[in-house]
Amino acid sequence: MSPTTQKILGSPAPAAPWKIYDDWPVPAPGQKDVLIKVIAAALNPADVGIQSATTQPPMIQGYPFIGGLDGAGIIEEVGAEVTSFAKGDKVLFPGGFEQNRATFKQYTVVPATNVAKIPENLSFEQAASVPLCLATVATGIWAHEPGAKSLEFPAPWEEEGLTKFNGKAAFISGGSSSVGQYAIQLAKLQGFSPIITTSSLKHTDYLKSLGATHVLDRSLPPAKLLAQLPELTAGQPIVYAYDAISAAETQHLAYDALAPGGGLVVTHPFSVEILAEREERDGGSKKVARPYASLQWPGNVRLGEELYARLTEWLEKGIVVPNRVEVLPNGLAGIPEGLERMKNNQVSGVKLIAHPQETV
Repeated sequence: MSPTTQKILGSPAPAAPWKIYDDWPVPAPGQKDVLIKVIAAALNPADVGIQSATTQPPMIQGYPFIGGLDGAGIIEEVGAEVTSFAKGDKVLFPGGFEQNRATFKQYTVVPATNVAKIPENLSFEQAASVPLCLATVATGIWAHEPGAKSLEFPAPWEEEGLTKFNGKAAFISGGSSSVGQYAIQLAKLQGFSPIITTSSLKHTDYLKSLGATHVLDRSLPPAKLLAQLPELTAGQPIVYAYDAISAAETQHLAYDALAPGGGLVVTHPFSVEILAEREERDGGSKKVARPYASLQWPGNVRLGEELYARLTEWLEKGIVVPNRVEVLPNGLAGIPEGLERMKNNQVSGVKLIAHPQETV
């Protein structure tokens, strides 16, 4: 039987320091949910941004704000209508902004449609690096339902999903970031070539192993980066750009790299003002999508079901490769220091992972 209380890591008020709560209730799964013992939880920039906000962000319902937007673990209980999973299954899953769904805790509840079994070739830590960042890319390119904020590319399981973009050029800003690594892989899956990305050059070989054809030094001035693109694409237009960083400079770079008629995905959903002047100038000739990565967002629900139905196989076959990971010590207590490192740009090319069960 599952315990009734657990340890969590939460921020008790806007901009308040993180705090460990020792007796937070363990939630019960709904009929279509599963209760998961969280073995590995990944850290993300959103955790930093929400905790440090001086007013309550619109996506959270109240305090304490419990961080954690993806994880991996072992199923403890299944809801009455769940037939595809059983107690003891090892799974990966997205977390969420709701307290019951966050992953900076020892137990969490997840809709069964957003859960996938971990294949034998992956560890819990590797699996925990996948959910949020993969969804961030997928929702920006493959979601089609009303309310989706997407370029609406055909997904790989749909007609033309594996053929429409064969030999067409793509540009990805921030390829060594966790999101950027998945953007490279999904571009490769859909046949884009060349796939040009910016990064610290120390990650060149790794990014090429994921599918990048050219890696440009991210420290170069934007004008120098843009000047190299026509030669690398043999003069063909860049029809797809992805900005995994979403700073003003990287958004401008990705937008300017894109040809008219092409599409750009920006990971920051609330940054419309950064490109507003350029978009107005160009009369909307370049489509810009700013997705919400939640697979429970109305425009993303069907995509989430389709994606998670295939995710175990994709991970097993290496179609999707997890991030490289660094495991933090001290369970939940080690997370604040890891988030501070992220805030200070002291993490490069790896995903930070915590073990909630190791919290003293």
